[in-house]
Amino acid sequence: MAAGESAGGVGRVPVCLCVLCGLPAAGKSTLARRLPSTAAQHGWKVCVVPYDDLIPERAFQNRVEEDGVDFHDMHTKWKSHRQAVLRCIEQFLEEPQDLTELPSSRQISRAAWEQCIEALQQQQPPYDHDQAPLLFLLDDNFYYPSMRYEVYQLARQRSLGFCQVYLQCDLESCISRNQSRSKPVPTEVIVEMVKRLEPPNVQKNSWEKNSISLSTTDNLPDRDVQRVMELIASAMSNPLFPVEDNTEQTEADRLRCATSVVHQADQACRRLISDAMKTARGNQVPPGHMKCLAAQLNESKAAFLLNLRRQMLQEATFIREEDMDVERVVKRAVDVFDHERKEVLSQIITGIK
Repeated sequence: MAAGESAGGVGRVPVCLCVLCGLPAAGKSTLARRLPSTAAQHGWKVCVVPYDDLIPERAFQNRVEEDGVDFHDMHTKWKSHRQAVLRCIEQFLEEPQDLTELPSSRQISRAAWEQCIEALQQQQPPYDHDQAPLLFLLDDNFYYPSMRYEVYQLARQRSLGFCQVYLQCDLESCISRNQSRSKPVPTEVIVEMVKRLEPPNVQKNSWEKNSISLSTTDNLPDRDVQRVMELIASAMSNPLFPVEDNTEQTEADRLRCATSVVHQADQACRRLISDAMKTARGNQVPPGHMKCLAAQLNESKAAFLLNLRRQMLQEATFIREEDMDVERVVKRAVDVFDHERKEVLSQIITGIK
């Protein structure tokens, strides 16, 4: 099937999915606003896909409790929303005029998606509107490779172009810019995200080869915008195709295996933290110390899960979940966290006596 080809869909028009990734306020949306005018000069139509607008606001009401931001839980809950956005793109490629089969409003803002399509349809390229190449700019943080891989899979399945632009901006600048927004992201979310952000890395993931990194601490110069256009043009001209060998599938298996181990470890760590809090209450630990204990344990859990995930991705190369004793791996990993948990609990209890 040719690039973008589908029965009743966009036909043989070249289509490219371009992922814009980076910290909040790194400049992704600014770049997304600059690209359409330049793309129009190439005769392309552009659909900006702003995840912040498409995903219902309640999904962003992060659980910021006394124990801080639960990033792993937030990532898990957002997954269905991100997949709903991709289904909207896929549905458009199948039936551009049909908006009746969109995902549930609980998963995506239909009004926001309709605005995206309306803006796209109003564009007038210099030649045949129906044959103009189509560019989707996916504007989100995409801080884990697994998030970006979902987009890559869609591109490969439909023989579309695929590329990534990582906007690299220092933490202080992102926090400063974010504070000037009308709806700023909680600062603690940005601080936690920078610890987990994994930029495109072709050495670890061969599918990320069509990627560039731009420094956006200062204003983005025109030459960098030109670099992005060249990257997109190359991806547009070289769409992905389903491969015969299983290299890509084994990489997907590796990501899925790592995610499974980390998820199960996360659940086990939650239970251990809950037990620790019960023990502390049983020892009549004061509220102030309880809050300190919760913060320490959850900070330890976050660091533990991050290191576990990185270790799994590095050491479990090309391994399938069914080939691994996941339960044993999780138990060995959680034993390490349990040892640290007991030390923290002991210090808190000893300190009040």
